[in-house]
Amino acid sequence: MNDSRLEAARAEARRLTGLGIRGVALTWVDNAGLTRVKAVPVARLAQVAGRGVGMSPVFDVYLVDDSITSSPHIGGPDGDLRLFPDLDRVTPLAAQPGWAWAPADRFDQQGRTHPACQRQFASRMAARAAERGIEMRMGFETEWVVARGTDRAGGADGARGAAGTRFAGAAGPAYGMARLVELSDYLGDVLDALATQGVDVLQIHPEYAPGQFEVSVSPADPVGAADLAVLVRETIRAVSVRHGLTALFGPVVTAGGVGNGCHVHLSLWREGRNLCRGGDGPFGMTRQSEAFLAGVLRELPALLAVGAPSVASYLRLEPSRWAGAYQCWGLENREAALRFVAGAPDDRAGANAEVKSFDAAANPYLAAGSLIAAGLAGIDADLTLPAPVAGDPVRGSGERRLPTSLPEALEHFTASAVLREALGDPLFEAIAAVRHAEAELFEGASPQEIADATRGRY
Repeated sequence: MNDSRLEAARAEARRLTGLGIRGVALTWVDNAGLTRVKAVPVARLAQVAGRGVGMSPVFDVYLVDDSITSSPHIGGPDGDLRLFPDLDRVTPLAAQPGWAWAPADRFDQQGRTHPACQRQFASRMAARAAERGIEMRMGFETEWVVARGTDRAGGADGARGAAGTRFAGAAGPAYGMARLVELSDYLGDVLDALATQGVDVLQIHPEYAPGQFEVSVSPADPVGAADLAVLVRETIRAVSVRHGLTALFGPVVTAGGVGNGCHVHLSLWREGRNLCRGGDGPFGMTRQSEAFLAGVLRELPALLAVGAPSVASYLRLEPSRWAGAYQCWGLENREAALRFVAGAPDDRAGANAEVKSFDAAANPYLAAGSLIAAGLAGIDADLTLPAPVAGDPVRGSGERRLPTSLPEALEHFTASAVLREALGDPLFEAIAAVRHAEAELFEGASPQEIADATRGRY
């Protein structure tokens, strides 16, 4: 570790100690979409910044139930990696007094980048875009369902669900003020905690399903946006615990109900100009922006194995539920998998695209990096968008349904030369192995059994 990094780590440790911080949680997100952690005392932060913290590479082939599979490059009990905290992202946690958080990058024992490090994959893809003069901005929407107590099953508030629990914040209609009133203290504490942590919240509101809420935050660079997705989720989780509630982020909470999405908004910028507007392409997008979005749209069947990675994801990905079940795009069309937002005339930053099909089981670093890879491939191929779709595509003719199961999405993923090249074989094969093993894990399970097993895991 060079002297400047050592001094920065020591200074950060002093700052945290002065704030009463005792421990720092270092997190990474595995290929199953679960946030894993190693925690260290603040007094060891400088040492950890220089030498890292040990962890096994086998976590890259963990499944949602903590069982383990293997891949051609990763698997088994051998080997070790080092977790290095990003000192620029260290954040005292408002809902966990005495604790701070930092995302971690993973390296091998010789200090080389671990080829399956998802966070550094997102960083590489952002750098690849920057080499072309494109600055990517992204933002993740976080949806969750609030359950009373610590049981993780579903059910309407006041009524017993499949496993005997109740939703909180279920009074009144979807998107209704009654739901906000019922949990106003809780949601106010979520806002306070995020603000204290420096997170710029754009909006928070009740969603469609009973006990469901959504929070959106300001866009950031791709790695920063993925970091924020992790921080926002864990903050909501911590605030929920302090209120005696449980936050459920799984793609579905109750089989047959509307699930939790994790939509991704993205825009392309060059020298301060938003490339999603001011051009002569569809709805004012520039030619480069159109080609990028066409690349994302082309690759969506394969991208689902990254952005809708759970068997439970396909219980959510149903038509006429604003989930984006069809491989199409449209202007402000919430049923299209790719929704284009033109933005207000005086809002320079408002124009962007939203990927609707992704959900809360996705590793946000994989999602961010894979979307960039697909978009850049669209630019390379000089793709154009097909005609936009208006209205619900289920009522149209000829619109292509996206994969309806994880095995189907996995077939597209394993055939994707674009994603294999971008991810590299070790990470690509580890993702494929986890998806295949989880499909086998839930083979023969009923929709409700799948929901019960996954809703509280993410």
